[in-house]
Amino acid sequence: MDALTNIFHYFCSTMGDYQLKVTIDQDSGFCFGVVYAIDMAEEILAEDGYLYCLGDIVHNDEEVERLKAKGLKIIEHADLVNLSNEKVLIRAHGEAPDTYRIALENNITLIDASCPVVLKLQNRIKTSYDANEKILIFGKHGHAEVVGLQGQTNNEALVFQDIAELDNVELPENITLYSQTTKSMEKFYNVKDQLLQRGYNLKANDTICRQVSNRDKDLPKFATRFNKIVFVSGQKSSNGKVLFEVCRKHNPETYFISSVGELQSSMFAPGDTIGIAGATSTPMWLMQEVKAALELY
Repeated sequence: MDALTNIFHYFCSTMGDYQLKVTIDQDSGFCFGVVYAIDMAEEILAEDGYLYCLGDIVHNDEEVERLKAKGLKIIEHADLVNLSNEKVLIRAHGEAPDTYRIALENNITLIDASCPVVLKLQNRIKTSYDANEKILIFGKHGHAEVVGLQGQTNNEALVFQDIAELDNVELPENITLYSQTTKSMEKFYNVKDQLLQRGYNLKANDTICRQVSNRDKDLPKFATRFNKIVFVSGQKSSNGKVLFEVCRKHNPETYFISSVGELQSSMFAPGDTIGIAGATSTPMWLMQEVKAALELY
């Protein structure tokens, strides 16, 4: 019995005839950087039967499990030190220089699927660091991309995810500001304005991915077309959190789920129109599963 058959039997036994009208946002789903990384992984998995990946290939547990079933082996940085003579995939988030050094020392072949947008940002930060600029990075603490960006500065750049974190920090007069590529553009420019108001001589670099920022602009129109929005995303996706808030701002009846099993009848009413949207780390197949489930209500 396949997954959709299970879903059918489950909803037939628990739900009434809601007759929901469901539409998937065709602009949602994987960004080109994630597509590139997953395509590369699947190609090697088909040839070799297994492949190591440094960290989750994408911040979506459902997609990670799908690839694990094909032979993808997720490892952490601590595991890399003890690995040798293997292939290891670097995901779209990019890596710090230390990762490349360890790979060289251990004869590890790196399959580098770093997103070109992230690589460009790493180079810009490295150039600023070499010029002895004081660097601030607007990003999520501990996020894979941010760790890679910080690595370009020998971990000397100051990372903050909220302007309040800088309230009691003594900063030099001249500051160079960068942003994690998946942060909200609105929040980035708010941070920029507040730093200028505080009197700093600021060199602000808008390094937000336009594929992400364009979603910020397009999602409001999509969200207002429906009675309810089901936003599908992994819990660990920073981009998912940003885009979910965009949807909820323009349609308060927006629900965040990570899998089909999180849908509940109480979310909907008979005759509802439902829009399904997702993060740049959400696979289209997962949104299609959610759509199929809702259409059985």
